[in-house]
Amino acid sequence: MSDTVLEVKNLVTTFRINKKEYPVIRDISFEIHENETLCMVGESGCGKSVTTLSIMGLLPENGAVRSGSIKLCGEELLGMSPRQLGQVRGKKMGMIFQEPMTSLNPLLTIGYQLTEGLRQHLGMSKAEAHATAVSYLEKVGIANAEERMKQYPFQLSGGLRQRIMIAMMMSLQPRLLIADEPTTALDVTIQKQVLLLLNRLKQDMKTGILFITHDLGVVAQIADRVIVLYSGSKVEEGATRQIFENPLHPYTNGLIAAVPNVDSDEFEIRPIPGTFPSITEEIGGCRFHPRCPYATERCRQEVPQALEYEPGHFVACHKVEEENK
Repeated sequence: MSDTVLEVKNLVTTFRINKKEYPVIRDISFEIHENETLCMVGESGCGKSVTTLSIMGLLPENGAVRSGSIKLCGEELLGMSPRQLGQVRGKKMGMIFQEPMTSLNPLLTIGYQLTEGLRQHLGMSKAEAHATAVSYLEKVGIANAEERMKQYPFQLSGGLRQRIMIAMMMSLQPRLLIADEPTTALDVTIQKQVLLLLNRLKQDMKTGILFITHDLGVVAQIADRVIVLYSGSKVEEGATRQIFENPLHPYTNGLIAAVPNVDSDEFEIRPIPGTFPSITEEIGGCRFHPRCPYATERCRQEVPQALEYEPGHFVACHKVEEENK
């Protein structure tokens, strides 16, 4: 039996703006396996969240998947009805958002929201669902779980709400967990606790995790593999060690160089020159070439293909290709 939880092939997603369609995700392919965390990184607007919404079947009205394949545990998701997707999202796939208040209903108690999914998707009785919900609150380190079940979201801190969302998703024992910037709004201490919790739950349940972030410090703590996105295209993919110790794409190098080195005597931030393109901006060849110090005429004319330069390390860059001929 394959341990592949998610398989995305040649995904193309577009948005319609002023009666014209623009590609937002450009031919992306990747896999996630059991007990593996794949981090997707890049600047705001690079397509990270749109990728997750494409997988979940939650694109806005002006968005659509135009081609490709999305398989969860071998089952094709594209073409499913909204009702079928709803069942999959409840049983096999869960999502944690940056701000849990967007997911938690402010008018319902924590207990009701935790038990509703267990009763609906797993067919538990009211008593079974209550006991299971309490046990998962305790698993994520929430004290006085019985009392928390009676509270409303507004009565809890951001860190507690995020833990409750994790408990809610993991209680359904999903094969795939999508976490979209789940630690951004948390202080450093709570952030570390949430990351440790996700790692532990991943190992206990053999869940595959797609973790979306722009924070390379978080990536270093939680990722097994990393995908770097730029303007809807995958520019580099590899094991976490490969990305941090041997970044090959100029954009990946730029992201790492832009992180302040607090251990250095010279506290210098080196931003990537230029501006990030809008989705309506038509750029020929490599989308990064207007900001790349190594751009050539080939970069302006020809879209680079992702090639493997060491086992599991893929890069889409003409410069890297020519240097490795």
